[in-house]
Amino acid sequence: MTQKTAAARATGLAKHYGSGDSRVVALAGVDVEFRRGEFTAIMGPSGSGKSTLMHCVAGLDQADEGRVWIGDTELTGLRDNTLTQLRRDRVGFIFQAFNLLPTLTALENITLPFDLAGRKHDQDAVKKVIGALNLQNRLHHRPSQLSGGQQQRVACARALVTRPEVVFADEPTGALDSSASAELLAFLRRSVDAFGQTVAMVTHEPSAAAYADRVLFLKDGHLVDELQAPSAEGVLERMKSFEKAAA
Repeated sequence: MTQKTAAARATGLAKHYGSGDSRVVALAGVDVEFRRGEFTAIMGPSGSGKSTLMHCVAGLDQADEGRVWIGDTELTGLRDNTLTQLRRDRVGFIFQAFNLLPTLTALENITLPFDLAGRKHDQDAVKKVIGALNLQNRLHHRPSQLSGGQQQRVACARALVTRPEVVFADEPTGALDSSASAELLAFLRRSVDAFGQTVAMVTHEPSAAAYADRVLFLKDGHLVDELQAPSAEGVLERMKSFEKAAA
């Protein structure tokens, strides 16, 4: 796969924590790419390295070895201020904990990336994500006045409003009930199909992974398998096969 077709990619990623007997290998030389206009889910047992992989590719954490690109820009070796600007302008993030600012309204949280960059709000993009996420009646509410599902929709709008090259979602449905989860996942799916967005999502739920175009499976810091056009049943069976192999 060429660099032009990847919204984000990495080669030889290695990451460990601690030393000596307490040394834990989180990533052991992983090569990965997230193709433009595609929804990728990342799965694996607890401690397999899936969140570490996402954080390293997204530029939130630095690998001990390997190289990372967002589009055609290599992150490896970038100065902190340049990396911060790249994350702000070209990458979107959705986290399990929402990470909304409690003193700001929903609208102010959504447009925060423009304010941080000192840029004029893209009113067309703001209007589009607000409409797509059905937030019109919640724009002047603060996070404490919103349900968990509504807060995560605001976080999703904030991640997408700058039209980033790639959106990284780390367990985005972990704090939501089944109805709110399905609503959020359907929107992420629609953002790929209708808007050409690239989404990479860490999840432990086969039903969530089924919304993706493909699933990458990690185990013990290694990328061990890939499943195209996944179903919840197919993902569950693949996960069970890893458990049997480890037994």
